[in-house]
Amino acid sequence: MEPLGNDRWRASFPVDAIGRHEYTVAAWTDHWVTWRTDLVKRLDAGQDVTVDLKIGANLVDHAVRRAAADGATEDAEELERWAARLREGTAARGALDENLDARMRRHPDREHVTIVEPTLEVVVDPVHARFSSWYELFPRSTSPKPGRHGTLRDVIDRLAYVGGLGFDVLYLPPIHPIGTTFRKGPNNVTSSGPDDPGVPWAIGGPDGGHTAIHPDLGSIEDFDALVEAASARGIRVALDIAFQVSPDHPFVREHPTWFRQRPDGTVQYAENPPKKYQDIYPFDFESEDWQPLWHELCSIFEFWIGHGVEIFRVDNPHTKAFPFWEWTIGELKRAHPEAIFLAEAFTRPKVMYRLAKVGFSQSYTYFTWRTHKQELTEYFQELTHPPVSEFFRPNVWPNTPDILHETLQTGGRSMFEARFVMAATLAATYGIYGPAFELLEHIPREPGSEEYLNSEKYEIRTWDLEWPDSLAPLIRDVNRIRREHPALQTNERLVFHDIDNDALLAYTKQSADGSDTVLTVVSLDPRARRAGTLRLHHGALDLDPGRVVATDLLEGGTERWGAEDPRIELVPGKRQARILQLAPAR
Repeated sequence: MEPLGNDRWRASFPVDAIGRHEYTVAAWTDHWVTWRTDLVKRLDAGQDVTVDLKIGANLVDHAVRRAAADGATEDAEELERWAARLREGTAARGALDENLDARMRRHPDREHVTIVEPTLEVVVDPVHARFSSWYELFPRSTSPKPGRHGTLRDVIDRLAYVGGLGFDVLYLPPIHPIGTTFRKGPNNVTSSGPDDPGVPWAIGGPDGGHTAIHPDLGSIEDFDALVEAASARGIRVALDIAFQVSPDHPFVREHPTWFRQRPDGTVQYAENPPKKYQDIYPFDFESEDWQPLWHELCSIFEFWIGHGVEIFRVDNPHTKAFPFWEWTIGELKRAHPEAIFLAEAFTRPKVMYRLAKVGFSQSYTYFTWRTHKQELTEYFQELTHPPVSEFFRPNVWPNTPDILHETLQTGGRSMFEARFVMAATLAATYGIYGPAFELLEHIPREPGSEEYLNSEKYEIRTWDLEWPDSLAPLIRDVNRIRREHPALQTNERLVFHDIDNDALLAYTKQSADGSDTVLTVVSLDPRARRAGTLRLHHGALDLDPGRVVATDLLEGGTERWGAEDPRIELVPGKRQARILQLAPAR
């Protein structure tokens, strides 16, 4: 423990093994240190310390017994000799011997110790819980042949593309059989035709439920092959876990008590009034039969872990019982500490934070709806500083299959660039829903909606990955920069800097040892040229303000910044953002 002054102390210890660690804090009155400190003062004042040495001898006598009980025979014998010398009064200055002090400290008198209870815990996750790049795609839309349902084998063929973009997590929406009762059609219409594939989140049918694979996607052997092929490329497969069912799921027939029954004899379907989702039945976590339900749902995770999946994106966890998540994640992490759970919970802040505290490794954020300089600054300062940063890891997405923000609908390519660069550099973990993102999909279902027109949630799409205007080159470059620069691999040490233009956002991230500093400047205006004078907070970066070399990580080249603050200019269509490494000038 190191003193901070004013009766405050601090201690730290490294935890480099994944899993749950317990620790506590113990405090006691250290009579030996008190006696030794006072002896120094008495000796310096020239006082007679004969009696004080006898008091010290008594303290050492007690330590002899403690050392013997600890099995430290050598310490016990040496301390016994010291006790005799102190009692003789012939070793006043010798009582301050460092060797004696070290042996006494090894066997302190903790008879009246006070220990923090209950025991404290810290959970250590794999590195990719802190730093990873996610790519979401619908397997059924991966067929190279228009009109054919994609397969898991098609996804294996897509791995070269995903890995080439620099992503290390491939996230798949539900891959299970889809119900036919109340199946939704294109653009979320309530009726469907015989060829409409349905919504992947309406899980379950005659072919099985949450541990089955949609027959048009392939077999469990195909899935195993996908996980193996992805792993060979350094990509982890993440699965969507949605604890809800279609009316055709086997659970509805086999376990009717797991669902809420309405007075008219029907099962309660999902609702967000006035919206109705008759194709989805939620589980009743307050069912009298809750224990078998909880164990069955936990076993679904176990099943997929058995097939090589370590990462799970959990759909709407805030609509399920929090004690269930605390129990389930706790059980799973004890057996599989490498498992990671991402909470898809676009809900109230305290609810999102509570999910993190009950065990979720990461969480979606409000980034999508933070569009102005001040709100972006305030939000990421909240996420990256205590107390929030101590328990909450953000996973930042500029788009999802459910969310096409108005800025992307109207901002054109430049806004896609800006939102992507911010997501990838503000947060250590981020993701995109592709290929919709890199191919600039931006048309909403109707004005004022955040739903995509012709959304993949309701139909199969064919994507032209060779489209010449794709954002793929930018994505590839930024992911390379993230891999090469430790500063971008953590959410710590994020600092926003002054730049005199409300449309320009400037911030740095720095590695723990200070050897890597990355500055990002982004224009939030997709239409007009923006320029501003940048004023770096050099004290936060430990850089000499008059001697800085800025290396452009996107376009190449270097600049030397002297005593004058640098001028940054960004022009839509030419340069929407700059990513610079800052280093001291030699």
